[in-house]
Amino acid sequence: MAVRHVWVNRKPDQVWNVLGDAEQYQRWVVGTRETHTAEGQWPDVDTKLTYAIGMGPLNMHGHTIVRVCEPPERLELEASAGRLGTARIAIRVRPWGEGSLVTMDEHPLRGAVAQLHTAPVDVLLQLRHRLMLARLRDVVEAGRSEADREAGKHV
Repeated sequence: MAVRHVWVNRKPDQVWNVLGDAEQYQRWVVGTRETHTAEGQWPDVDTKLTYAIGMGPLNMHGHTIVRVCEPPERLELEASAGRLGTARIAIRVRPWGEGSLVTMDEHPLRGAVAQLHTAPVDVLLQLRHRLMLARLRDVVEAGRSEADREAGKHV
């Protein structure tokens, strides 16, 4: 099981603003391109987000379905990569000092990814999560914080 966390210098609501925005998904999820909400209103439970995934000339289509949505603390997704199978991705956001602690937990559910799940696969997932959480942090922190907006009102 691949579990990683990152500290984000923004409050949980600001992290949730990115997690809850389907248009932001491809900015932080590694390998995702061209996202589209296919069914429902992201991130409502059972909403389906479709996308192209791949690197370089290799492309395939996948989708993610929201299984649990408890703003601004918990988002659980089931990601499908076609014949490769599905994975559960659980994201938790907790207040931590002046910012937020974001924890990501992913493990294979079905298909080839579940059957081939080994320690080396977990290492690859850890590397992917490190990059994905860094991207999420960067996207969230690039947004203006409440303090920044308040300071702008007084200028």
